[in-house]
Amino acid sequence: MGRGRKTRRALERGGTGPAARLNEQLGGWSGVRITPMFGRWGYFVGAHLFACFPLRVKEHDLWVRLTPADQARALRVAGFRPHRRFAARGWIECDVASPADVARALPWLRRSYQTARGPE
Repeated sequence: MGRGRKTRRALERGGTGPAARLNEQLGGWSGVRITPMFGRWGYFVGAHLFACFPLRVKEHDLWVRLTPADQARALRVAGFRPHRRFAARGWIECDVASPADVARALPWLRRSYQTARGPE
């Protein structure tokens, strides 16, 4: 067998830029698992994917899955838009390029996380 593929440094460090901030924040939440998947960081609670963020530093589109009521509320806030392919499934997008953008997205991520966790 040959050598395995080298892990990218960004993956080893847990991301860079806004991804590192998101990973640090969400990684502290109970039961959250963060894993790279298809060029994005996938944020899971159990088997439920509740958000994604790109691995590449040049990309900034955070995807968040919300309930229909929360999705409607989020879309009324400036900077949030329906996901280009999965809007019908409750997904929204917003750009996260700065610490202020991370803070703006955290309440919606928390709602998504709580929905994915389900009742306790």
